Amino acid sequence: MPVKNRLAEMHDQITEWRRDLHAHPELMYDLPRTSAFVAEKLRAFGCDEVVEGIGRSGVVGVIRGRSNSTGRAVGLRADMDALPIKEATGLPYTSKTPGRMHAGGHDGHTAMLLGAAQYLAETRNFDGSAVVIFQPAEEGGAGGKAMVDDGLMDRFGIDEVYGMHNMPGIPLGSFAIRPGPMMAATDDFDITLTGIGGHAAKPHKCIDPVLAASHVVIALQSIAARSVDPLKQVVVSVCSFRTESDATNVIPQTVRLRGTVRTMEEDVRDLAETRLKALVENTAAAFGATAAIDYQRGYPVTENDPDCAAFAAEVARAVAGGVEDTAPLMGGEDFSYMLNARPGAYIFLGNGDTAAVHHPAYNFDDAAIPYGCSWFAELVERRLPAA
Repeated sequence: MPVKNRLAEMHDQITEWRRDLHAHPELMYDLPRTSAFVAEKLRAFGCDEVVEGIGRSGVVGVIRGRSNSTGRAVGLRADMDALPIKEATGLPYTSKTPGRMHAGGHDGHTAMLLGAAQYLAETRNFDGSAVVIFQPAEEGGAGGKAMVDDGLMDRFGIDEVYGMHNMPGIPLGSFAIRPGPMMAATDDFDITLTGIGGHAAKPHKCIDPVLAASHVVIALQSIAARSVDPLKQVVVSVCSFRTESDATNVIPQTVRLRGTVRTMEEDVRDLAETRLKALVENTAAAFGATAAIDYQRGYPVTENDPDCAAFAAEVARAVAGGVEDTAPLMGGEDFSYMLNARPGAYIFLGNGDTAAVHHPAYNFDDAAIPYGCSWFAELVERRLPAA
């Protein structure tokens, strides 16, 4: 079964929704226009229930099938938030808000799930309930956790949950998925090294935190090189190195290092945190400095249930024919909280040869819309076959 005919007919309309959302990006949980847009559409489609304010600004729609003999419900999730990036596409529908843009394709995800919701509300060719989930604050705000903590799964009786993200570099109209760990856990660290500042011409009278911090940066790379099994994945990146002075003749009092740790397994996650703290404290002490470490656990690993991943791939093959096996990615995704709450799977949809996500020149390819919509809709019809 290729793209559904009805969704192909709706392509232009869904594209209009997507471009409207693209022109009006909103950030994190502050999504008044976006959430209202989604809720209005769901009500217009005739959803049986539309609930706003789940996870602060999330929207949930419930579409009941022609029968409900099993009482089962499948959740379909799309993220709604944009990024604090200045757009550089030059498109007619470019962002109308300076410094904000849909650089991750969440406008496309939202529009595709709206299209699937309209189709499912029109046809209702399934037994059970389709729960369409529009989530805020994926980009660093843990909106997925907020919705789960707000009772999403139990309130709407969700048995399984599925999500999708576009991916530049994968051919348009193709999908990619893997069972098990799909995307990494994302932890952050904020380290302050304190020494004794002074005149740069008298370093022997100082304890130089710049020298200590430089050795810390190098030492942290030993976590991947010497502490973790080389067959397992770990990334430790120091992304910010700052002092309180820009003077060329001053040894500063403090240095601040900030960065991220990415892992695919909980034991490696624990090990990386333990080793980071030991390396920082002991390296600082070796130079006479002290270290304060703020280590924050972020999104957990996005892990696909093997059976659900196989089913998601089966649906993708039916819709598009092309399904790639993907290697794990060290990026993070807060759909992980939903997968920790219920079995399900997360899949990539090809966006073709475009700029990477989070790039100022990125744009979601509207030609992908019928494939994404059809995957969402077919997934419900196959998982909840009509009696």
